[in-house]
Amino acid sequence: MRVVAGKYRGRHFLVPSSFKARPTTDFAKENLFNVLRSYIDFDAEPTALDLFAGTGSITLELLSRGCRRVVCVEKDPQHFQLITSFLDKLGERNCYPLRADVFRLLPTLHEQFDLIFADPPYSLQSLHSLPDIIQGHRLLKPDGIFALEHGKADDFHANPCLIDTRQYGSVNFSLFRFPQT
Repeated sequence: MRVVAGKYRGRHFLVPSSFKARPTTDFAKENLFNVLRSYIDFDAEPTALDLFAGTGSITLELLSRGCRRVVCVEKDPQHFQLITSFLDKLGERNCYPLRADVFRLLPTLHEQFDLIFADPPYSLQSLHSLPDIIQGHRLLKPDGIFALEHGKADDFHANPCLIDTRQYGSVNFSLFRFPQT
């Protein structure tokens, strides 16, 4: 796994082949961040929430590109330990890893973020409820973006808050912006 851009650009991190989590490919990650740059000003040091952090690939990319605070959430103890070891290797202190179940944690969060990224297992039964959950708990700042990675079988075009979709091979991203009420 490699960090694509920013202050940690080119840093490699070994992910054991026995891991279930699949890091977002470099190609998909680079293209996603190219799209996100049109919505998020990374020079303004945004805050981010990385849900279903897996190997920590997106967390590391967010930190590398200038996020001043990243909260990453991973339930699996082995994956969580891997993420914390990567953060320790970098001496990174702007990340707050949480070992938790995303669906139990979200109602307890009282912080808003500029960017929320979620890469749940593609087979997750409640995958389609994630945009509504994020919106319902008001976890995004005004003009914040929710980016959801998912498989090609999932379609969010009926969601009125969908603002962009991208496909890179078998990796799909849907981007949402929610009205502030």
